[in-house]
Amino acid sequence: MATDNLHISQLQQKISVGDERALKELHGLISEGLFQLSVSIVRSTQLAEEVVEDVFIKCWEQGTQLASIRNLKAYLYVLTRNISLDYLRRVSGKKRYRLEEVSVPLLLVEATPEDILISAELIKKINAIINDLPPRCKLIFKLVKVDGLKHKEVAQLLNLSLKTVEAQMGIALKKLHTSITLHLPVYSRK
Repeated sequence: MATDNLHISQLQQKISVGDERALKELHGLISEGLFQLSVSIVRSTQLAEEVVEDVFIKCWEQGTQLASIRNLKAYLYVLTRNISLDYLRRVSGKKRYRLEEVSVPLLLVEATPEDILISAELIKKINAIINDLPPRCKLIFKLVKVDGLKHKEVAQLLNLSLKTVEAQMGIALKKLHTSITLHLPVYSRK
């Protein structure tokens, strides 16, 4: 995670001096997470794709000012949220959206070499647990665990208190822990 942030910071500096390849690389690194956030707000893959492209256009247009942004990843998530909400306001005429109205697409647990030891059935159960979380809890869990944002960044992004984010993460992790421990085989020590 720290190497990702360092790499993003390096790309940020290159983009601020006009390096288009750095912008394309940044797009490849984080566009999927931005897309997932936008889809959860606008509920349209086509509209979410437009939002993500607008985010990267605005990023490019920042020019040298881009170098002064402290956390580009968090900045791009906030920008994605704001542009998504702007699109919704224009399309539907609504002024406000509640976080509970946002749906988060299916989260998948990707297998790493360590995960191969876990059975496919347990992975299905983990995905089911994550997707059965309340909408706000699921969105917060995804932003922290899948997209790698810090609790404070998620709180700012979603206009929630840090305590709310921590409480929601606690709920998600407790549900995961409880369910996983129920399904793991118990081995006796010899």
